[in-house]
Amino acid sequence: MIDFLTSYAGYIAEGIAVTLQITLMSYTLGFALGALLLAGGLSPLSLLTRMYIEPVRGTPLLVQIFIIYFGLPAIGIKLDAFTSAVLALGLNSAAYQAEILRSAVKAIPESQIHAAEVLGFSGAQTYRYVILPLALRSSIPALVNEFVTVLKESSLASVIGIVELTRRGEYVAAYTYRAFEAYLIVALIYFIACYTFSQFSRLLERKLRIPGYTGA
Repeated sequence: MIDFLTSYAGYIAEGIAVTLQITLMSYTLGFALGALLLAGGLSPLSLLTRMYIEPVRGTPLLVQIFIIYFGLPAIGIKLDAFTSAVLALGLNSAAYQAEILRSAVKAIPESQIHAAEVLGFSGAQTYRYVILPLALRSSIPALVNEFVTVLKESSLASVIGIVELTRRGEYVAAYTYRAFEAYLIVALIYFIACYTFSQFSRLLERKLRIPGYTGA
């Protein structure tokens, strides 16, 4: 196993870099859109927001990737594989992150919002300075879980030809005929990454905890 790992360490490491790049870009896109969807969900646009969130959550991510990569060219929009994967993962994650933030917002005591109104905050200022910061703090564990989910789902990018971690594991398995070792190493890398981010979530949650604020 050690000699096998040593032989392909550089090749696998390049795949890890691509996987992390896809994950970070997709998650960031998802968070930005999720915050916008949250704002829409708190406004009269909530029906349109639900019309986006429900179909995205109710269809497989793999199908969404196929729609963007193989379907959009039919209407004149052609994207490369990497952009398609990031876009599909980001749009998908946005729906889940919006729901995470919405749940966190609902847990904010109304007294916090009333206090902002008494201070003369506008609706946008209340959202920017009160609702979003409190929602972010209380939703850190769920948001990190979503990051871990995006990290694992980034392996689906391999189906449209992106040579990320999983695809490199496939190549190594096919080249060496040692599928067990190749896929075991890929699985261990995913596990280590996910476990690390989960521990980071707990550390961040303790760091940003507001004394006396329970969010209930």
